[in-house]
Amino acid sequence: MSSCRRPEHTAPPDVFYNADEAKKYSQNSRMIEIQTQMSERAVELLNLPEGQPCYLLDVGCGSGLSGDYLTDEGHYWVGVDISTAMLDVAQDREVEGDLLLGDMGQGMPFRPGTFDGCVSISALQWLCNADKRTHSPPKRLYTFFSTLYSSLSRGARAVFQLYPENSEQLELITSQAMRAGFSGGMVVDYPNSTKAKKFFLCLFAGVTGVLPKGLGSEMSDKNVPNQVQYSGQRCRFKNMKGKSAKKSRDWILEKKERRRRQGREVRADTKYTGRQRRPHF
Repeated sequence: MSSCRRPEHTAPPDVFYNADEAKKYSQNSRMIEIQTQMSERAVELLNLPEGQPCYLLDVGCGSGLSGDYLTDEGHYWVGVDISTAMLDVAQDREVEGDLLLGDMGQGMPFRPGTFDGCVSISALQWLCNADKRTHSPPKRLYTFFSTLYSSLSRGARAVFQLYPENSEQLELITSQAMRAGFSGGMVVDYPNSTKAKKFFLCLFAGVTGVLPKGLGSEMSDKNVPNQVQYSGQRCRFKNMKGKSAKKSRDWILEKKERRRRQGREVRADTKYTGRQRRPHF
């Protein structure tokens, strides 16, 4: 991506995300779809306990699109964003989470061990820019990661979807995260695709975890020339609301596939999977 197209090179985040830009995140169906898909993947990488509501932090929550997905999954959340215009849209949309105006580069103002996990969609790369003379990207990144580390419970994960400008920026971000105490690394979905490629920084607080595999990465191990396939790509079975009906066969298959990607043991699919049983009298 050329530098002229990157929003963080246009203006500071609190200026770039003005009222006009904020409206796009509540009216543009394409933006809503992309944000929801990336939020789904981020929550998947969090590897939260199955069927247990968690208390999560959404950094750079914007208009609350990621929060909507967290709410749909049964979680409670707090959103932090630097743009008043984006938070105003989130309030108008009456999102379920609590909203806080704040600059992530100045740290997270929460008590130690508050959250069970953290997600962030398309926000972290903004800290790599110095918008003021007093801004130092390494210092701001370290301040953010160190305060986030203390805000998370032991064993919690933080997952950041980001658009890195280059390898040096990735190195800067990961080095400051490790310096703050995190372990983990980068998960890259569909590494051989220009459009589908996505970067997720997956961090572990207080423990050393096994880094999940990126979607589509299994194809990079197969030296198949002139062939583009993504056998690991998520296939979603949608009804009119965009989701499979709960307890349906499609819903069960999606849930089992999600658990497989998390490295858990799952029973094999059979013709009896999701079959309705007769009522008992």
